[in-house]
Amino acid sequence: MIHRKKIRVYYEDTDMAGIVYYANYLRYIERARSDWVRDVGIDQLAMKDAGVVFAVRRVEADYISPARFDDVLEVRTTLDSLGPARMVMMQEVWRDDLLIFTAKVLIVCIGASGKPVRLPAECRLLQT
Repeated sequence: MIHRKKIRVYYEDTDMAGIVYYANYLRYIERARSDWVRDVGIDQLAMKDAGVVFAVRRVEADYISPARFDDVLEVRTTLDSLGPARMVMMQEVWRDDLLIFTAKVLIVCIGASGKPVRLPAECRLLQT
């Protein structure tokens, strides 16, 4: 399943040259992952109440082509792999038919102590 989220580039997202500041791509893909989690039925507030939260462990990113002010981007998110204590998400940012950014994101769960814990049951049921 490919989850799709549209993002418009605002002036505040850009640097002095009108190009999206590199760190903002991480914000865009975070928003898309949050929507993906919600859309597959995972309640992050309930997880937090149970003392478990998602945390990004690693991001491998490739900046292929710049986005600019007022572009409409599409973030495409897929679940690449799923283990007992981790999820790997693949995310791409597209402008029209041009791939401009890719990321491989390792997500883990941590408990109230800040130490890794198993993914909640609803996460482990997701199919790749």
